[in-house]
Amino acid sequence: MTAPYATDPANPRGRLYAEEESTFRSPFQRDRDRIIHASAFRRLKHKTQVFIEHEGDYFRTRLTHSIEVAQVARTIAATLGLNVELTEAVALAHDLGHTPFGHTGEEALDALMQPYGGFDHNAQALRIVTDLERHYAEWDGLNLTWETLEGIAKHNGPVVGDIPYALAAYNARHDLELHTHASAEAQVAALSDDIAYNNHDLHDGLRAELFSTDDLAALPILRDCFARVDAKYPGLNYYRRRHEALRRFFGVLVEDVIAVSRRNLADLNPTTVHDIRHAGRMVIQFSPDLWTDLKVIRQFLFDRMYRAPAVVEMRVVVTKMVNELFPFFMDNPDELPKQWRKDVADAQGRTALARIVADYIAGMTDRFAIQEHKRLIGGETIPPGVIDGN
Repeated sequence: MTAPYATDPANPRGRLYAEEESTFRSPFQRDRDRIIHASAFRRLKHKTQVFIEHEGDYFRTRLTHSIEVAQVARTIAATLGLNVELTEAVALAHDLGHTPFGHTGEEALDALMQPYGGFDHNAQALRIVTDLERHYAEWDGLNLTWETLEGIAKHNGPVVGDIPYALAAYNARHDLELHTHASAEAQVAALSDDIAYNNHDLHDGLRAELFSTDDLAALPILRDCFARVDAKYPGLNYYRRRHEALRRFFGVLVEDVIAVSRRNLADLNPTTVHDIRHAGRMVIQFSPDLWTDLKVIRQFLFDRMYRAPAVVEMRVVVTKMVNELFPFFMDNPDELPKQWRKDVADAQGRTALARIVADYIAGMTDRFAIQEHKRLIGGETIPPGVIDGN
């Protein structure tokens, strides 16, 4: 860490509950380690990224995706002279609030929760690390630093307008300055998410045979990547050829973010992290030309992968599952596990109960949601298929 605008681990803004810091780990290293050891982090291994987790050993899950995001984020942060541990902590935590069944599960739960304040996976991630992880004797949650919580809450930019209840409730206790941008470290985590899923969804779509290598070779950016591979390795077999091309695609995205962000930082000339937060814009960015090309690739993934016929069919199946589990638990809260009973007993009104039920369903893995639906409501276990999510 060399940049004057990097977040200084020797001078963090503290934790909600004061505690003695470690003698051999920085505050952000402790945050990262607490996230890795969290129950919610472990459950990501059985949560959908694009393919339902039981569909194949090679497809990404939320856990492997988070690890890939953290890898990209560490590289970019180190190159830009930022705090690598804070960047990694935000990257590892960014998907903790996702429901089972990817964005399809989130859309179903959000629709069900509209009378009770809606559902947002970013706000739910903050709720998990500040409340729902209950392992410590002195507090609920992980008691992370202000900087890590800020990064989780607003790595995609300032939160304005209607603030999700899960985020508003915590912010009232511990002001995360939602109206400003986050640190450069959190912005790196956000762009690393884009880089990781654009790259690995192309990998997984090829493996699932939703599109062909030739389809990819016709897309912007990838067209040049395949051309460079063919020029260097003529006659390379198809599997190695596409891997080499996608490896270069991955590098193009990372190098573009680094180059553009360096120019942005040079133009802004920030001297503190405060300057980053009040810059009025994201400083970690793709170039306009690359972003235009990425939008073409994202549309390709949407049409050929996220809305493939098998995906659309599976969306209907899992939406029905969430739509049936939610009212079942609302009408039968005694079916919630024992550790949730006190929350139910303390709940004041229908909204409070709905938010407990949403917390429980959102925390389910794909396999557990399927099992519980079959046990409590009935019906056959869903067949192998694909489900949208990124």
